[in-house]
Amino acid sequence: MWIGGEAVAARSGRIDQVIDPATEAVVAEVAFGDDRDLRDALDAAATAAPAWAAKTAYERGAILDKAADIISTRLDVYAKRTVEESGKPFAQARGEWAGAPTYLRTAAEEARRLGGRWIPARAPGRRIDVTYAPLGVVAAITAWNFPVYNVNRAAASALAAGNTMVLRPSELTPLSALDYGRAFQDAGLPPGVLNVVNGEPAAMAQAMLDDPRCRKIAFTGSTRVGKLLMDGASRTVTRLSLELGGNAPVLVFPDVDVRAVARAGLTAKLRNGGQVCIAPQRFLVHEDILDAFTAAMVEAAAEQKLGHGLDAASTLGPMISARHRERVAALVDASVALGGKLAFGGTGIGDRGYFYAPTVLTDLPDAAPVLHEEIFGPVVPIVPFRSTEQAIAMANATEYGLASFVFTNDLRTALKVSEALEFGLVGVNDWYPVTAEAPFGGVKQSGMGRESGFEGVLEYVDVKTRYFGGLT
Repeated sequence: MWIGGEAVAARSGRIDQVIDPATEAVVAEVAFGDDRDLRDALDAAATAAPAWAAKTAYERGAILDKAADIISTRLDVYAKRTVEESGKPFAQARGEWAGAPTYLRTAAEEARRLGGRWIPARAPGRRIDVTYAPLGVVAAITAWNFPVYNVNRAAASALAAGNTMVLRPSELTPLSALDYGRAFQDAGLPPGVLNVVNGEPAAMAQAMLDDPRCRKIAFTGSTRVGKLLMDGASRTVTRLSLELGGNAPVLVFPDVDVRAVARAGLTAKLRNGGQVCIAPQRFLVHEDILDAFTAAMVEAAAEQKLGHGLDAASTLGPMISARHRERVAALVDASVALGGKLAFGGTGIGDRGYFYAPTVLTDLPDAAPVLHEEIFGPVVPIVPFRSTEQAIAMANATEYGLASFVFTNDLRTALKVSEALEFGLVGVNDWYPVTAEAPFGGVKQSGMGRESGFEGVLEYVDVKTRYFGGLT
C-alpha cells in the first residue's frame, strides 16, 4: 500500500490474492489491511494537508501534469495489469489509462481558473466576496469495473482543488490503483497527499465515517451500500458524492439506420462485459422496426469473440467473478421463466474463467427482473413501444437515474424526449456520454454530486463568503 509516501505492508501482515477472472489464476499478491491501516493513511493525509492546500493551483497543477506525462509513457505496462485483474480486453484497458491524463490536465486547468467573485453590496462602504477553500482530507471508495477511471476522476478533482486523499480501491482490482499511486510518487507528489490502501471494505469505510478529519467520501458502487454510507455520514455530517447503480433506457425511433444503431448499441452494451454503470440496458424500440432491430442485435452478438483480454482477437472478456456471473444468470433465468424468450445466448461459456455469452432477450413481461434491476452483464433486453409518450413513461419508470439514450434523426423528437428523461446523463445519438470536460453523475437513487469538469472541482471545496464593512 502507499501510505505517507512509502510502500508499506498491512499492519496485520495479511496478504490477499488478485485473481485473473479469465483464467482463475493468481496474478499478484498484495497487502490486505484493516481499519488500522486506514487510520494510518488518514494520519498521513492530515499531516500533509496544510502544506498541500497552501500551494498555488499552478504548483499543484504542475504535479498533476507531470503524473499525466508519466502515465502516458507507461500505458502498455499499466494496461496489462488492468487486464489481468479485471478481465476487460486490452484495447479497453489501454483506453482507460490513456484517458486518465486528460482528466488530470483538465482538473488542473479548472482549479487554476477557480477564482472567486465580488458581489455588489446594497449598502455604501461594504464589500462582499466569495472564495473557495479545500475541504482538507477526503476519501474515495471505488468500484472494480473501471479501476483506473473511477479512481482518477475523483482524485484528479480532489488533488487539483488542494485536498489530500485516502483512496480505497476495490479489493478485486487493487493493482491499477497502486500503479496510479506509483505514477504520482514518481511525479514528485509530497508524501501523504495521496494514499492508497487495500483491505477490509466495511472496516475501512467505517474508519472513514468515524474520523471527523475525513471531510468527504466519494463512493462508486451499489445503491445499497450508498444508502449505508448516507446513514453513517449523518453522525459526523461527512459530505458525500455517490455514483450508484443505473438502469439506462435506450429509446430507438423508427427514423434511424436500424442495423447501424443496433450493432453500435451491442458494442456499447458489451463494453467491459456490460459491467458499466452507464451501459445501455433496456432497449425500447419502436414496434415498426422491432424485428429488424432484433435481427441485427442477434447478428452482432453471434460475431463476438469471448476470450482473455490479452488476446487481440477477443471482443468480450469474462465477468469479474463467479458470484457476479451467477447473479446475471439468475436474472436471465428468472426473466425467461416469466415468459421472456432467448433470441441469443443465455448461458455460461467454458469450464475456466467467468465467461457469460452475449444474450438477447425479447417478449419480456413487465415484471421481468432484467427490466427493473441493474443487470451489470452482457444481456440485452428488447421491448417494443408504440408512441413517444409511452416510450418516455417506460424509460422513466425506474428509481435509477444515471444515464439514458435517445436515437432519432428528428430534432423535435430529440429535444422533447431528452428534456423529459429523468436522468443525469442523456446521450442523443451518442453511446458514450462521458468526458473530462463535463460533469458526470445521476439523479434519484443513482446518487448525488458530480465528478469531472468545473462542477467536479466545486465538489471538493468549501465556499466562504466575506463581508467587509466600514469602508466609507
